[in-house]
Amino acid sequence: MYNFCKMTHPTLGVELSLYCNFFSHREKSLVISGANIIRIFRLVAEVPPKSSSKKDDRSETQETIPPKVKLECMATYKLHDDVATMASVSLSPLRDSILLGFKDGKLSVVEYDPYNHSLRTVSLHYFEKEDIKGGWVQSVSLPLVRVDPEGRCAAMLIYGRKIVILPFRRDLTTDDIEYSNTTFRGPVLQSYIIDPKDFEAPSIDNIIDMQFLHGYYDPTLMLLYEPIKTFPGRVAVRQDTCALAAISLNIRQRLHPVIWSIAGLPHDCQRLLPVPKPIGGVLLFACNSLTYLTQSVPPYGVSLNSMGDKNTNFPLRKQEGVVISLDCAYGEFLTEDRVVISLKGGELYVLTLVADSMRSVRSFHFDKAAASVLTSSMCVCEDQYLFLGSRLGNSLLLRYTEKELSDPFRSRGNVPTDQEPPSKRKKLDTLGDWIASNVDDIRDDDALEVYGHEDTSTVQLTSYNFEVMDSLLNIGPCGDVAMGEPAFLSEEYDSSVDPCVELVTTSGHGKNGALSILQRSIKPQVLTTFDLPEVEDMWTLVGKADDRRRRETGLQDHSFLILSRQDSSLILRTEEEINELEESGFNTSSKTVFAGNVGNNRYIVQVTSGGVRLLEGTNQLQHIPVDVGSPLVAASLADPYLAVLALSGTLMIFTLITPRGLPPRLTLSKPINTGNAPLQTICAYCDVSGLFTTQYPQDRENNQKRFRSDAEIKKELDDEDEMLYGNTDMSVFDPPKTFDPQAGHEKQNNWWKKWQKEIRPSYWLVGIRENGNLEIFTLPNFKMSYCVRNFWLGQRVLTDCSQSTAIPPQSSTTTENIPIIHEVLLVGMGNKNLRPVLLARVEEDLLMYEVFPFYENLTPTQLKIRFRLIEHNLILREKRSSRSKRRQEEEGTGTDQREIDRVLRFRPFSNISVYSGVFVCGPYPHWIFMTVRGELRYHPMSVDGSVKCFAPFRNINCQNGFLYFNRKDSLRICLLPTILSYDAPWPVRKVPLRCSPHFIVHHLETKTYCVVTSNSDPTLKIWKFNGDDKEEVIEERDERFIQVQAPTFSIQLFSPVNWQMIPNTDYNLELWEHVTCFKNVILAYEGDRSGLRGYLALGTTYCFGEDITCRGRILIFDVIDVVPEPGQPLTKNRLKMLYEGEQKGPVTALAHCCGLLVSAIGQKVYIWQLKNTDLVGMAFIDTQVYVHQLTCIKSLILAADICKSVFLLRFQEENRTLSLVSRDQKPLQVYGVQYLVDNTALAFICSDVDKNLVVFTYNPESHESNGGTRLIRKGDFHLGSHVNSFFRIRCRVGDVSGERRAGQNIERRHITMMATLDGSLGYVLPVSERTYRRFSMIHNLLVQHLPHIAGLNPKASHTFHCRYRLNSNPARAILDGELIWSFLHLPVPEKSEIAKKIGAKVDDIIEELMELDRMTAHF
Repeated sequence: MYNFCKMTHPTLGVELSLYCNFFSHREKSLVISGANIIRIFRLVAEVPPKSSSKKDDRSETQETIPPKVKLECMATYKLHDDVATMASVSLSPLRDSILLGFKDGKLSVVEYDPYNHSLRTVSLHYFEKEDIKGGWVQSVSLPLVRVDPEGRCAAMLIYGRKIVILPFRRDLTTDDIEYSNTTFRGPVLQSYIIDPKDFEAPSIDNIIDMQFLHGYYDPTLMLLYEPIKTFPGRVAVRQDTCALAAISLNIRQRLHPVIWSIAGLPHDCQRLLPVPKPIGGVLLFACNSLTYLTQSVPPYGVSLNSMGDKNTNFPLRKQEGVVISLDCAYGEFLTEDRVVISLKGGELYVLTLVADSMRSVRSFHFDKAAASVLTSSMCVCEDQYLFLGSRLGNSLLLRYTEKELSDPFRSRGNVPTDQEPPSKRKKLDTLGDWIASNVDDIRDDDALEVYGHEDTSTVQLTSYNFEVMDSLLNIGPCGDVAMGEPAFLSEEYDSSVDPCVELVTTSGHGKNGALSILQRSIKPQVLTTFDLPEVEDMWTLVGKADDRRRRETGLQDHSFLILSRQDSSLILRTEEEINELEESGFNTSSKTVFAGNVGNNRYIVQVTSGGVRLLEGTNQLQHIPVDVGSPLVAASLADPYLAVLALSGTLMIFTLITPRGLPPRLTLSKPINTGNAPLQTICAYCDVSGLFTTQYPQDRENNQKRFRSDAEIKKELDDEDEMLYGNTDMSVFDPPKTFDPQAGHEKQNNWWKKWQKEIRPSYWLVGIRENGNLEIFTLPNFKMSYCVRNFWLGQRVLTDCSQSTAIPPQSSTTTENIPIIHEVLLVGMGNKNLRPVLLARVEEDLLMYEVFPFYENLTPTQLKIRFRLIEHNLILREKRSSRSKRRQEEEGTGTDQREIDRVLRFRPFSNISVYSGVFVCGPYPHWIFMTVRGELRYHPMSVDGSVKCFAPFRNINCQNGFLYFNRKDSLRICLLPTILSYDAPWPVRKVPLRCSPHFIVHHLETKTYCVVTSNSDPTLKIWKFNGDDKEEVIEERDERFIQVQAPTFSIQLFSPVNWQMIPNTDYNLELWEHVTCFKNVILAYEGDRSGLRGYLALGTTYCFGEDITCRGRILIFDVIDVVPEPGQPLTKNRLKMLYEGEQKGPVTALAHCCGLLVSAIGQKVYIWQLKNTDLVGMAFIDTQVYVHQLTCIKSLILAADICKSVFLLRFQEENRTLSLVSRDQKPLQVYGVQYLVDNTALAFICSDVDKNLVVFTYNPESHESNGGTRLIRKGDFHLGSHVNSFFRIRCRVGDVSGERRAGQNIERRHITMMATLDGSLGYVLPVSERTYRRFSMIHNLLVQHLPHIAGLNPKASHTFHCRYRLNSNPARAILDGELIWSFLHLPVPEKSEIAKKIGAKVDDIIEELMELDRMTAHF
């Protein structure tokens, strides 16, 4: 059994975030990571462009308030392992580097590479040798990376015991570091390891957290550790076990004395937060207390609830007014004395540190500011925004503003608190402790006279307003998944041989709980269909402006639809209804090459093979016959320029001129003969991004001080040194010199000013020559500005060679070998079209590039851009059989094979529904979207087969819709369903539940979903055992006690029509009763009717505490049809309880087998028969520790044990026996199980606690199976994410583009899909041995061939990881689909080289990948 594993939906949760100068010193970016994906965002300010008229006062005041912002994704990097910890450091004046720590003991230093827009590895550090582990086999703690605030060194905690110190060179100013030069060490010096257990005074072990402190001359590292561990159950005998120690790092001599330590801290300490200058010191977060500590001043600590009062001897004061717990809390400094803290439940508190003149904190003030998402990381951006990253909900970007205070005594003038001189602050602190904690209480005017008005602003406890600016979607963690049918599907699409299904998954937790409905492909809503044969191309045009309608809506409708046939054109008028236009100025007697709107949609141009016409409405204004010896074949428009190409390669550029008082007309510049390798395809482009420029960024010209050359910086540093020390022996370890004397706060507050600059549009023409070169010309004067040789090779980065004088001799590849480039499109996408994307169709493949700014070593006249290949993973080819058929038909008509397909497949659109992007026609049509979010989204539209041509369409009956022709010559008028959001990796709809979802099941007969959710409520009740029975007691606790959260479970029906709960269908379970399993079971019912029927079976467990025996219940519900209530059509379904019975133990898993119910109760597995609303026992068997999943095929039952791996049971109906067939003997903590089905072969897959997938087979003939009693491990794969739920679906049989069906062997193969707790989806697919061998060779070659980002080896990271030592080798035999898919994006020479090494053709490999892709293209 060989398998292929591929993730199809990426992780969207956020675990780590930081804000740094990632791309350059000019702008800061937000770097976030979740699982193995790093995304870089920039803040986009939504400000109107500056008008040139004189400023009014209003705009002046406007500028002090931070603007509304959105997050725009600038880059995404996929690593081969999950990022465990992340930090940033400035190693050069040009940009920051990022330190990435990976599980166990790997550290990579990476930075942005301006040459190819990717990540470049600066240095790698590996600490997983046996001697470093110190004899420990398993490591439970993740590594931590921290950076010295002055950037002198970094520290990494590994295995929770040892600390690695990474010193940085401080004299490094160059950007062009020769990494190839072996003698040069680069910016990172030799690392060394500290083992704090060897220290003499405090022996430091079990380190919980560490942080660098601010304001020390040497880097000083504060460690929080617990030398002897305890836990809450042992606090009575061992408490206050935590301790702190500060180490001063002398990097040059590798000395690290402990300069300050304190022991006896509460046992629940969990996090340190360094306090910035001028206060300094550290905040210590514990679950129930908060302490401020600094050297040589006694600690100041407060307890936040009554547990903090009692469970420690450490001196704590009670903090009045708050009862909170800092368990799982995150903190971040907003200003130097205010911290924003996000609690476990999502509440945001602003904590103010009130310091006295000695800079020691003497009180805390908590202010509850907002309730927000459950946070996993926080970071402050631009001093005005707060990013909250979450893996349990959507991540948020908040803007925080201080609330204005209306009290006259507290008018603080215009001085913001963070800019006040410290002298004012000290005056107030002499008031001492008698001052009221709230300034409102001072009503003594004399006191106010003496101390002045503004001075109160230091104790002035301002409160903050938080408002949401933007959110990033997250569908994780996916706990349970159900497949169901979409509620809306236009009946035109019903004919498919494959079932049309959608996925519904449970997302989030607590108040972030939701259901996510996912559809991978777009299913349009069809308004109407016409049959129009033989149409080859079409365009929609805006007619003569209907001013009234335009004024009302601001948008214009399409008035004309031009359909082009082989030798004629059809003009349709598309207003109230669609009908043919008989008399008009359009040319209908010949084929239309192109049609479009010019002059800001006022006029129409129509290009035919013999000339160009300009029309206003239906009136012809101008007709220019063109005769250049060959017909016109292509045209492209960038208003007001029209570029037209003739078959011979002659190019004409028309310009629209609208003189005052005269009719508008097109003027033609002299036809251009494009040389010996003529142009084949063209595309005109209007650039508003400002990227297509020959200028350097502004700060290089106008502010010489800011951007100095590297040599100058070096010289200046040497001069300063000479003045200070008298010698220029510059030490590596000196305190750093700042590179960039910033202009204080002004710069920070006005970072958004660059968004107000208006960018003048520039016009360009992209052309591809016969020899395969891509060239970019200016319009309208046709001057070459950029040239890429051999564009068709698909290199990763396209660079400009227009300036290189030596023209290389025409390479030996004749034009015969160059593939045909059918079309090219350069289009601005995303926010205000600021992101240019280049698409090209080479033979049948799609090449996509993004434009990025590039300023290194170019001549002043070159365009300051490069193109980076976008890895889109789309295979748009047709199967070879259908291709060759079509070719034979064409050859029958005797056409030349090397003819360019002139019907454009790339159709840019804007404002379909609310989206803009590009539609890709062809046998496998796709939508490509990019919104303000800045991420490219590719959604297939496979419901209607191949699409010939496409056009956006808008009129009274079809608001912002579109038209397309399918392969059966039907013109469909459609809308994009707005219930889904398309700005996501898969089209998604997220339905908030505001409670935790646990299970979801689709009930097939009634097409409804049933969801199990839970709500937590605080309680003081507890069950106690009193000798013979149990009783519920109410505990006495004070008001500062944080009450226990007791969940209440309920089940409810949802309708897929509107995703609302169906009224009166919820059923609440008893208090303390937890639902452990929920399944749709198909049972034989022996009552008033016979036969199989689907029921909802629910297993529960009562959790009363450890003194009371565990019991559970089995509940069986039927979903019945009833008469709906008037006005509520969805109330036609109800839940009816058929059976409810208490069991002798906890019910932990349910399934159905041969029409009977299988249940795991305690340590036994029972089989029941449903008879007259009662369960009758049929058979049972004793099992292992705790069975938590059961899944059945025919009479086989596969069971998963939480500790003891998997086992296989078989039920024999004739003699009612349940027997153990085989089991896995090795320990394995299993999370989920499922079958792998391939025709007659059956295997078992399970996921485990260490994020692996393991495949077992049953093979009694094999020697190692011990006569069939032992399951054989046939494959294993480290996925890197926990999988809780698997499900199976048959391989896709029908092909999108044709009528063909797949063969029998594919029809009987199942895809095993999985959903992970990181929010990603993927599949495991059984493949034939031949496919496996071929892909295995490609896999091994790609591992060696591809550069590894951050030095992570894909083979090592997908090898089975285990926390125990297993005395067996990894079985592998599961291929990494994502690595193999990257074969598609190799440049042509590299593809053929790899294909040659394994003795195959490139086309054969892509064909096989395509088959896998088509087989799994469900949903």
